[in-house]
Amino acid sequence: MGNLATIPESTLVKQYIAGDEKSLAMLINRHEQKIFGFIYSKVKNKAIAEDVFQETFIKVIKTLKRGKYNEEGKFLPWVMRIAHNLVIDHFRKSNRLPKFDCNGDFEIFDVISNDELDAEHRLVKSQIEGDLHELIKILPQDQFEVLQMRIFKEMSFKEIALRTDVSINTALGRMRYALINLRKAVEANQIILTN
Repeated sequence: MGNLATIPESTLVKQYIAGDEKSLAMLINRHEQKIFGFIYSKVKNKAIAEDVFQETFIKVIKTLKRGKYNEEGKFLPWVMRIAHNLVIDHFRKSNRLPKFDCNGDFEIFDVISNDELDAEHRLVKSQIEGDLHELIKILPQDQFEVLQMRIFKEMSFKEIALRTDVSINTALGRMRYALINLRKAVEANQIILTN
């Protein structure tokens, strides 16, 4: 089998999915320090870090067993994303993240409007903003344009309609589709943005 440390992650993932439990153990051993270190650096508590680490790999196992893993060659970043989301989940459950009203149309963006956050919340806020900006880039150009004007330039829909030479209803429709597409992308990437 050669040197175990040089077996590609994609091969180990395929072997685990095919029923070789040792392959997952090798993946965990290969990345344990980095993943645990990341989790611990965020939660600052060994017992909590161990719980989140365990939850991370429970989620990894469930995803692999369901055949939902499709990040070939990117195993570590994928696991780190799961760990990151579970850390945010932990803070949210322990009421250490601010609560946001999710009833309005713009709930995704409520998270970037609260300026009275401590350092921990600012870190999470910064990561969420980064995630959002990456997701926004995937929108069709017309939706991206309306969203930019509405959210980041705080333009009214009347102003947007004039600037883009469309009706107000068209501008509203583009914003609606932009938010629908963002929500789908958030779910598909398992990103936690709000409470």
